[in-house]
Amino acid sequence: MSRLVLVTGGSRSGKSEFAEKYVLHYSPKCAYIATAEIFDDEMAERVRLHQERRANGRWINFEAPYEAEKAFEQLPEEVDAVLFDCLTMYMTNLFYGKTAIEGDFLTRCQAVYEHIDRMLEAARKSGKIVVFVSNEVGSGIVPDNLMAREYRDLSGWVNQRVAAACDQVFLTVCGHAVDVKKLAFRFEEEE
Repeated sequence: MSRLVLVTGGSRSGKSEFAEKYVLHYSPKCAYIATAEIFDDEMAERVRLHQERRANGRWINFEAPYEAEKAFEQLPEEVDAVLFDCLTMYMTNLFYGKTAIEGDFLTRCQAVYEHIDRMLEAARKSGKIVVFVSNEVGSGIVPDNLMAREYRDLSGWVNQRVAAACDQVFLTVCGHAVDVKKLAFRFEEEE
């Protein structure tokens, strides 16, 4: 039975490390769906460090900067848990990358939502535990430029959309994960 989990937090909050431990706890063989594209040396080093942490032979890697739903369709039977790292990078690829559609902000957001919904459907159908890592980018100041404000807004909306579809949502702070959905306030009609 599938279980979808979102792990979010600020930069260097420990979210990826927690997510890796989570999937390894539930599966001897795990899949890693990587969404980053490498365009410079700094990003190459970030990717190398992530790969180094997963060099224990328990991981099967998939590259999916676009059309991540296809990676879920290719998961082998031996994998019980999947780490999707990261949702923010995937959203960035969809919004700004080589397959981004033209149009106004809301039209482009709708196109991203459609991709996210297809990916979530494929994750649910996989029958696996799927852990999505995402960045919490909206806790700082309001950016002084339109592109950064649009990015911040879309990121928050995508995180809300994914969190609504997930069975568990964790917020990581200073290396500690808090189960946000468990603690979340609910109105009587939501219970």
